[in-house]
Parts: sequence; structure tokens; C-alpha cells
Amino acid sequence: MIADFLKHLFPRVVLEKNLRISYTFCLGGLAFTAFLLLALTGLLLVVYYQPVPERAFSSILFLESSVWGGKYLRSLHRMASHALLVLMFLHTLRVILTGAYQRPRQLNWVIGFLLLCLAVFAAYTGYLLPMDQLAYWATQTGMELLATVPFGTVLRSLLVPDDVGQSLSLLRFYALHIVILPLSMLLLCMLHFYRVRRQKGVLPYL
Repeated sequence: MIADFLKHLFPRVVLEKNLRISYTFCLGGLAFTAFLLLALTGLLLVVYYQPVPERAFSSILFLESSVWGGKYLRSLHRMASHALLVLMFLHTLRVILTGAYQRPRQLNWVIGFLLLCLAVFAAYTGYLLPMDQLAYWATQTGMELLATVPFGTVLRSLLVPDDVGQSLSLLRFYALHIVILPLSMLLLCMLHFYRVRRQKGVLPYL
């Protein structure tokens, strides 16, 4: 699977007609590039961020005011997250409009949809981390909405065992955002690209 994943990223042969931007718009590849950019900038942000309620916001202020390039780094991370979601939505729309979800690619469609859901959830968990007023109330609203769906109260208690913005809740959001969700997305990306190559996708040269 890893070999096919790398071959999909760096193919040996590409048909000239498939290089046209209108073929697939390269939306999947662009989305994966945004994901890699998020991972890189996130690793750099981890160096300065402190996942405790009393220091989270001040660590962001320190990053932006006292670290060379810190404000640019945080802005790049935020813009990459927006780009990832937009590109994944467009990629999903392209798959729907071209019928690329049909047999024999139903399972890969499910994998792609799970990737989209994980990306949205990753963005949501990252929203709380700055611990400013906007992040707090947006997360609080999201948790109240979650409690209204079936099994929502159980999920809410797992995500927010104490209260939004408290130490344990912030730590769980932090762990989800920097470890669990990115690794899950990376594994699903590898499986997604692997199945594209195995099923030839829409690219006849694979």
C-alpha cells in the first residue's frame, strides 16, 4: 500500500492529454498538498503552544509578537486549513458530478467521505486551541448542538468531560487535533490513493 501511495504521488508516466487542468482539476492532489502544509506548520506551532487553559492564549500572543515569523506561520496554518476544506468539498463535488463514485469504486467513495468528515472535525478541534472568546463560544455552541443529536450527550461527555475550555477538555481537543485525527487522515489518504491505483481510477495510465 505504501509503494502504491508513493507511486500515485510520483508517477513514472503521465499521458499528455491527462495533464490538462480540466481533466480532474488535480483537486485531490491539491488537497493532499494542503494537508502536508498543515502538518508542517502544525509541527512548528507545537514548539510554542502550551495546551493549558491559563497559558494557551498567552502562548499564541507570544508566538505572534515575539517569535520571528510567528504571525505568518499561524496565518499560513489557518489559511491551509481553509484551503483543505474547500479543496476537499470541490473534489467531492467533482466525484459526484462525474459519477466516479459508481461501481467498482463505492468503497473508495466511502473512504473519501470519511476523509472529508475527519477534516471538518480536525478543523473544529483546532478552533478551540487559541482559547480566545471566539474560539470558546464557537466550541460551546458546537457542543450544545451535538447534545441534540442521537448519542450526542455521550459524545459530548467524551469530548468535554469537565467544561469547554477546561484543562481536560482542552487536552483532549489538543490530542485529537495534533495526533489522532492527522494520523487517521494520513492512513485513509494512503488507502484512498492505493485503491485509486488498484482500480485504475479515471487515469488509464496507472
